[in-house]
Amino acid sequence: MEWLTGRLLVASPLLLDPNFHRTVALMCAHDEHGAFGLVLNRPLGFALPPELGAWAPRVGEPATVFHGGPVAPEQVLALGRLVEGAPPPEGWTRVLGRVGLLDLGREDLADHPSIEAVRLFAGHAGWGGGQLEGEIGGEAWFVVEAREGDVFTASTERMWNDVLGRQPSRLALFEHFPPDVALN
Repeated sequence: MEWLTGRLLVASPLLLDPNFHRTVALMCAHDEHGAFGLVLNRPLGFALPPELGAWAPRVGEPATVFHGGPVAPEQVLALGRLVEGAPPPEGWTRVLGRVGLLDLGREDLADHPSIEAVRLFAGHAGWGGGQLEGEIGGEAWFVVEAREGDVFTASTERMWNDVLGRQPSRLALFEHFPPDVALN
């Protein structure tokens, strides 16, 4: 199995778990011990809490915290995109191209000139060793290439459809799959 860090997991229509139904998750880490990712298309819709206010100028639309997944929902994580050609600062760990995890404990990163955009997440998605591979084998997830723009898209309500629709394979057929087949 190849490691999936930097790729997207797109929930297949078979995945009915309400935590992941029609989600798109960026894989932030994946190895033989397990995997960790952030759901990109579940904005929570509330204003940034005051303790995260220093990050507000770099948070794009929608300017809210996202539900990153069901694990540790009280924990806030951040993805930051570097300015083109900028060197990565300490406290930034590459996930995909210019996108990486930010250490929110480093206050100097909030206004660091190398960081052009930030997205904040409450909680994350996590899998133990072999668990994600089993779910992929059971067709719960489609694994596709990620684009840096996926992380910061303002079109989160259409993200599932859009990511599937751009696939050069049979996966593109799922773009128009109804959210509830019983209503079709």
